Amino acid sequence: MSFSALKLAEPILKALSELKYSQPTAIQEQAIPAILAGKDLIAAAQTGTGKTASFVLPILHMFNTERKLRGKRIRALILVPTRELAVQVEKSIAAYSQYLSLSSMAMYGGADAEEQKQRLIGGIDILIATPGRLLDMAHQRALHFDELEVLVLDEADRMLDMGFIGDINKIIERLPEQRQTLLFSATISDEVRTLAKRSINNPVEISIKPDAGSAPKIDQWLVTVDKDTKSALLSHLIKELAWDQALIFIETKQGAAKLVSQLEKRGIAAECIHGDRTQSNREKILSDFKSGSIRFLVATGVAARGLDIQNLSRVVNYDLPDQVEDYIHRIGRTGRAGASGEAVSFVAKDNFRNLCAIESHLGHVITRKEFDGFAVRKAVPVSILNYVPKNKR
Repeated sequence: MSFSALKLAEPILKALSELKYSQPTAIQEQAIPAILAGKDLIAAAQTGTGKTASFVLPILHMFNTERKLRGKRIRALILVPTRELAVQVEKSIAAYSQYLSLSSMAMYGGADAEEQKQRLIGGIDILIATPGRLLDMAHQRALHFDELEVLVLDEADRMLDMGFIGDINKIIERLPEQRQTLLFSATISDEVRTLAKRSINNPVEISIKPDAGSAPKIDQWLVTVDKDTKSALLSHLIKELAWDQALIFIETKQGAAKLVSQLEKRGIAAECIHGDRTQSNREKILSDFKSGSIRFLVATGVAARGLDIQNLSRVVNYDLPDQVEDYIHRIGRTGRAGASGEAVSFVAKDNFRNLCAIESHLGHVITRKEFDGFAVRKAVPVSILNYVPKNKR
């Protein structure tokens, strides 16, 4: 199927052609017609499946009509969990709508609120926002929702994981009942379904499970390690395996800064991003990482979503995450759009339960590798593939 078969407006097709988009992905093929038909939607799709275009393209098509915006009004609201994802979605909208006369804006905390207020004065067709900053603006009467036509809850599972359910409910209470609501999530948990029941009417449900041909080509392997030798092991792998690039996930901002310092002492230049860094600083670091001028980036979970880096060679779980979903999202930063990638995890004995849960979800044991000079003192047992975390029982 071609994008033209989806009956999208010619200016959108022109932009897609210039972006070298040849044919829709599975989620786009199913979601776009349903959205164009005015249906509410619940869609489950993993990172890297073309999810953003699946809701942005039909919204652009539906908004491709002459209409004068009233001040401080918006036509579509896309709620996202992080500022990185807000920026990324807005960039996609700008690319897809380059031949349309539509306005878009990313709004999030950590940026100049007065500048955002000024942009809202004339009205915005498509607003991408994090829940906290959106509520702040609503409380200050910097925007109104009475002309809203479409609500998108993007990465709903992550927003709930981050504790945004209260803010989301407050936002939904302010919206017109007559609207189209689209929910996208990597996983459809009980919490996500509860949110959907409160906010969506008679939705179409789509679930995209990658088949062997379309699944990301990610080589997953792990190294068992004692906690006090992790930074030395990372330095060893970077040098001995001649890694060109790595996005390295760590749990805390203090740990991120410490790891950057430890790497630098071993002659490896690295940078880190976390929630305390200013937005402009984070954007500069991410830009440098994408361009290759920064080769090794240490990131806390705040950057696990919303990063879209073409041809990212590998991700490293320096700290194994507590949640299976976080592991899936992290490794989804590599092996995107048909490219191959590598996901490396450091696993200490204390991580055994997390490893069991991850491997049970994957349905197979992750390959283990050993490296001379890094024999562990505390052995990590072989996983229990039928392990079920307590909160899932």
